[in-house]
Amino acid sequence: MGTEGLLSPWVLCLLLWVQPCRGAVEVRLVDGDRRCAGRVEVKHQGQWGTVCSDRWDMTDAAVVCRQLGCGVALKAHRNAHFGPGSGRIWMDDVNCHGTESALSDCTHTERAETYCDHRFDAGVTCSGFVRLVGGDSPCSGSVEVYDRDQWKAVCHSHFGAKAAEVVCRELQCGTALSVHGAAQLGEGAGPVWDRELQCVGNESVLSFCPTEAPKDKACTHSNGTHVTCTRFRLVNGSRACEGRVEVAVLGTWGTLCASRWDLSDAHVLCRHLGCGFAESIPGGGHFGRGTGPVWRDSFHCDGTEAHLGQCPVTALGASPCSQENAAAVICSGPAHHMSVRLVGGRSRCDGHVEVFQHGTWGRVLDEQWDMQKASVVCRQLQCGEAEAAYTPVRAERGLGPVGLRGVRCAGHEADLSLCNTSLPQSMSAAGIMEDVGVVCHGSRRVRLADGAGRCAGRVEIYYQGRWGTVCDDAWDLADAAVVCRQLGCGGALEAAGSARFGEGSGQIWLDGVNCSGAEAALWDCPAKAWGQHSCGHKEDAGVICSEFTALRLENSDGCSGRLQVFYNGTWGSVCSNSMTTETVSLVCKELGCGNEGDREIFFNYAKLSGTTWLDDVECGKSNSSFWQCPSDPWNPQSCDDLREETHITCNERPQVAACPNSTSCTEREKIRVVGGKDGCSGRVEIWHRGTWGTLCDNAWDMRDAEVACRQLGCGPAVYALGQAAAGEGMGPMWLMECRGTELSLQDCWAQPGHSGACQHKADAAVHCSAAPRTATSPPQADPPQGRPTTSREGLSVPVIICIILGALLCLLLALLAGQVRSARAQRRGSGRAGEPFPEAVYEEIAYSLAWEKQARFSLSDVPVLPGGYPADGYDDAGEVSDPGEDPVPGQRDWEVPRTPEEGDGRRDAATGGSLHSRRSAGVPGADGHTSSPFLGSTGYDDVEEVSLAYPHEDTQDVTPELHAQEFQSPRPADTSPAEQLGAAGREESSVPLGEP
Repeated sequence: MGTEGLLSPWVLCLLLWVQPCRGAVEVRLVDGDRRCAGRVEVKHQGQWGTVCSDRWDMTDAAVVCRQLGCGVALKAHRNAHFGPGSGRIWMDDVNCHGTESALSDCTHTERAETYCDHRFDAGVTCSGFVRLVGGDSPCSGSVEVYDRDQWKAVCHSHFGAKAAEVVCRELQCGTALSVHGAAQLGEGAGPVWDRELQCVGNESVLSFCPTEAPKDKACTHSNGTHVTCTRFRLVNGSRACEGRVEVAVLGTWGTLCASRWDLSDAHVLCRHLGCGFAESIPGGGHFGRGTGPVWRDSFHCDGTEAHLGQCPVTALGASPCSQENAAAVICSGPAHHMSVRLVGGRSRCDGHVEVFQHGTWGRVLDEQWDMQKASVVCRQLQCGEAEAAYTPVRAERGLGPVGLRGVRCAGHEADLSLCNTSLPQSMSAAGIMEDVGVVCHGSRRVRLADGAGRCAGRVEIYYQGRWGTVCDDAWDLADAAVVCRQLGCGGALEAAGSARFGEGSGQIWLDGVNCSGAEAALWDCPAKAWGQHSCGHKEDAGVICSEFTALRLENSDGCSGRLQVFYNGTWGSVCSNSMTTETVSLVCKELGCGNEGDREIFFNYAKLSGTTWLDDVECGKSNSSFWQCPSDPWNPQSCDDLREETHITCNERPQVAACPNSTSCTEREKIRVVGGKDGCSGRVEIWHRGTWGTLCDNAWDMRDAEVACRQLGCGPAVYALGQAAAGEGMGPMWLMECRGTELSLQDCWAQPGHSGACQHKADAAVHCSAAPRTATSPPQADPPQGRPTTSREGLSVPVIICIILGALLCLLLALLAGQVRSARAQRRGSGRAGEPFPEAVYEEIAYSLAWEKQARFSLSDVPVLPGGYPADGYDDAGEVSDPGEDPVPGQRDWEVPRTPEEGDGRRDAATGGSLHSRRSAGVPGADGHTSSPFLGSTGYDDVEEVSLAYPHEDTQDVTPELHAQEFQSPRPADTSPAEQLGAAGREESSVPLGEP
């Protein structure tokens, strides 16, 4: 009987196909960021092909890692995580038990092209054969190798400098910086590898190095091996501690661009390389022209980091760079006898003094430490003049060896070795002399705190060893420009005041800052003496710079939609040319929407309108953040075809509740007011990512309230309220900043209210002028549990104002009638029928009231119609009750420099303006003491005239009672709600962030 009688034809074909695959088929990982990570490819019939990810899991990945000698499997990737392959798809439905020695030993289906394509290629990330653990980065730590299914430590005696070079190369960490013993392998710390490495030094991976049994006794947990690698080196210098800066990226060395390279970055590099501190950063190709790629990465170090890898890095939008513009540095050199350093401070130019002697660092002790001695230390470290000499408190004194005891300096010496010094004695230093410290001028630093990025936040200065804030008195764009330039953040978009980014703590260092804008540092500007001020932390100054950036996917859930970046004060789209899967993945990670996503393709043949900031964003394996990805330079017209606009859907989305009122939220449904008497007054809540959240009253003012009322469809805003005037809400809080012209709050600048100043006792509220429309009234939230919310019926504020104005008008009419009656009586008595006194009275009344009202409102932000008369006459409740309403676009604000007395002004609870703001500085009588030039001039009652000319004071008296009737919310009697609001008279350049 032939085989045809035993087996069906398709089974025969399958056996014939499987037969050549028996045995260990060669496997490799490609397109990963290292040898032991990437897309799985197998070689069959002399041709490389991929593996389909159907049923692909960690058990299958573990077999691949074992076959390649790559340690353990860390992750099994599906759906072409490392990019789609090409050619044949050799395997599918792989099902390993985990004990196989090769992937081809696992059960699988072969030749899967008919039901799988390269979009589903499988990938693996393995731990590798070697790793560094316990260090401050993946490129430093104790050496461990993976042997016989477990990690084992490597003894220092079995490991040399050449092996260290191979380890750093395999881990793509550049070159070995140091190798030394690490006495941290205590008993029971784990197994120790029983082999000795014999590396030549040019091997690509450690597993290629020959090994042999140790020549000496086996390691007994006495010590391990600690390796520090570095991805940075200096080349073409005359000595080891100077040269052109080169950086290794994925094993390739390239030149670092100098466009953002500064002394803070250079100090970190010199210290990391064991080369002291940076003396200078020469430019213009000082150390010759490099070869290879030019990396456009910008490091943003503050100078305290241990290595450049700890500094924030950006490359997105960077301009092209040539080899002639290479970063370079000249370092002071390795420590030598009597070298000095400062430790324990927050910069290299302040801290406890230590001196280098006999190969080790030791403490400096002195009994009469003074400014003369401190000046020598600052001069030796090139840190400028000494600002303080101190002895640390007992808790901060050192416990290490003593390097120097007793110093006698005249103060003019170039370094400490030229002073009269004595060497340490054998007796203990305790109780004899004290540790000494120094604060040099070079320790001064500036930073922006509690913002959404490094280029926006509260201004803080490091001075005399302490961080402190800056008062917002006279704070303007010229001052902000100095801060932005000092931080490398471009120009200033806004000079924020009134603790926009939360209240700081500690010292307020500067007040009355008055920069010209050309100063190199904020402390170079004219200001009051250090520490002298007349303000509190509720007036802390802030800055928003042009290079402040943010990222969003424009949709209600925040995890899908059009990709946009915020730059130079504007949201703009990202073009999809050269878009990689890594780019999509990093966007989703940056937004907390999972680790992967898909780019949506649209075929809408139309011209793209609006700003498009970026194109050719090409994130790679070495990028850990979207902002590190290379791209074309920033350009507001990067592309103009709607098909090029990037739309992304991430693989994870937050748990989103159903949208109120409909399946897809409209702008109107993303806002509601709660706790008021109707749908046009109450606590403001916005819908974001499936939940309602409140707004922090920090910086909440009439501009923001105007946008909220517009979005609610409730007419103009009457009041912007704070301090939970409509009760405390629940859920997340948001800091909101609007220009006043936006259509919805979602178009405004916003960030999560994480600071201590943003708590629900600071929830913002609004009162709009119009009544709600029933058809579009938003759903009201349930009252918070434990806080019964009540509502008392009462007259609205506009009605009360109209009643008051009506009464005043009736009184004037009565007076006028009296005058007419008196005039007629005089005519009858004297016979002088032609006396024009009544007409004169009419004319004088019209002139006086109209002139005063024009003067009052022309100095406010309410637009006045041509001819000098307000639009609706004297009985316009909106105009009278809201003198601080913001101008229409294009109308400039009045600015008067504030005096020190004005700097402590408080904001008006009704309007969000400041009683001492710049807008009211020029209004006659605004201070409450200047009398009207018309009082007594017409013979009318003074009280009536003041009420018409200055309605602001009247409304101020009415407001607290009315708000209490409307919201019934407890409010402190001694604190104005405006003290928690934002700055009065903010600049027009407020930054919109939209939905974060």
